[in-house]
Amino acid sequence: MPDISPSFDQLFQKMPIPRFIIGWDEEGEFKIIRANDLALKYFGWEKRIVQGQCIREFLDHDNAEHFSQSFEVAVSKMRPVTIQTLPGMPGNIRVYGFYITPILAEDEKTVQFLDVVGQMDVADQSILQRERDDAISLLTSIFDVSEVGIVVTDHNRHIIRVNESFIRTYGWKREELINEDLAGIVTPDERDFVRMNYDEFIKSGVHSSGEMKIIRADGSVANALFTTATMELSQSRRFQITTVMDITLRKQMEQSLRVAKDQADSSNRSKSLFLANMSHELRTPLNAILGFSEMMIDETFGPLGHAKYKEYLGDVHSSANHLLEIINEVLDMSKIEAGRIDLDEEEIEVSEMIASTLRMLDSRAFGKNVRLEAVYPENLPMLFADPRLMRQIMINLVGNAVKFSHANSTVTVEVDVHFDKALTIIVRDQGVGIPADKINEALEPFGQVYDTADNSLHQGTGLGLPLAKAMTRLHGGTLEIKSQVGKGTAIYVHMPSERSLAPFNTSQKSLTDL
Repeated sequence: MPDISPSFDQLFQKMPIPRFIIGWDEEGEFKIIRANDLALKYFGWEKRIVQGQCIREFLDHDNAEHFSQSFEVAVSKMRPVTIQTLPGMPGNIRVYGFYITPILAEDEKTVQFLDVVGQMDVADQSILQRERDDAISLLTSIFDVSEVGIVVTDHNRHIIRVNESFIRTYGWKREELINEDLAGIVTPDERDFVRMNYDEFIKSGVHSSGEMKIIRADGSVANALFTTATMELSQSRRFQITTVMDITLRKQMEQSLRVAKDQADSSNRSKSLFLANMSHELRTPLNAILGFSEMMIDETFGPLGHAKYKEYLGDVHSSANHLLEIINEVLDMSKIEAGRIDLDEEEIEVSEMIASTLRMLDSRAFGKNVRLEAVYPENLPMLFADPRLMRQIMINLVGNAVKFSHANSTVTVEVDVHFDKALTIIVRDQGVGIPADKINEALEPFGQVYDTADNSLHQGTGLGLPLAKAMTRLHGGTLEIKSQVGKGTAIYVHMPSERSLAPFNTSQKSLTDL
């Protein structure tokens, strides 16, 4: 058995290819003197069993003959021999062949032992190397051309690589960053946070993301969105890969929008509070105008003396009354927007509410030659709601229907009670209708759907429908519009079932020509 030093033995055992040493006995049987770890794995041997034993005991017949004949040639010719392997080896290591090298004695006339070294599959190694090179090239290209900044740091937080995007975005030179502490490029208030989290993440391998503030080369501060991932390479070396996306512009826009919204909200609140507080100042002089003009029209304190005065007073009274309606609508909408309207709820008889609304608007409808009609089931359930707001909803909807109706047409108020006792009030007209793309606009405050020379079609504030919608929502209900241009409009006021207080039956009752 050859004398092998400890250092050579360690090198022998750790070689990345199968290697073993062959000797022989007096009878010429080739025996295994020593085999390294990869050789044991390749042949499926166990070290404690094979050492010093004949190879025929551990190889199948064909492989044993193949190796034995090659060994004999190497010994007899005293020159190296190359052989190809035969299939059937139990290990998963791919070996193309073996080099068998005779090691001569000091006299160089006899062979002392044979050194057998595996020849790895050169073709496979070449393909594998090319695949590795391609993968490295691909990853390097992605790293270099990415528009997202990428920083690679070691376990000490030192920057070992940074891509062009990061350099371009934050203005640093590459040599100024390499080997520097990652915490040094963030603002002082975040450095302790970065140090603490870095140590935790690189040990645990946990991915993280968030926002941080980076110091640019010119000293300015940039907002950035980051993500981190830990990568472990050979010898348990850990690195952290941090991707950085600059969001400074986005943060500035968010701040500008936030300021603008706060200003708009403040302005809107001021407007609503101002209008809500103007109720007394606006209504008092109008009530005086209305009261005095009525007294003069009625000639309470004697004749006016000229018929034209009475005519002009009628115009004054009509204009003041119209102005009061507009002011009331604006103030109601302002109170709703300011959240200053509370429901004063009580039980309402729906049929009586509808009848009183139609009586109130009968003269207006008569002036336009429009017929008013109501259709609803007998024994309608009582409605638990605010009577003033519900009456205002009905006045706005029926008034709008009359305004936009053609002469000799009908405005109908229907009531539908569902099986869950939810109640729907429907106001239908046969008027001009609303274009489908204008319905949402009609429900917005001050929205005017029609803009024609005929002021009679759109005279008012544009608050009738928005007010009805807002007052319905205060009761937990919804308002829906269905309309066809030239055929008319149907407006549905859906009240929730919990506001219905009594059973009903579905027999119909009609009130016409109210």
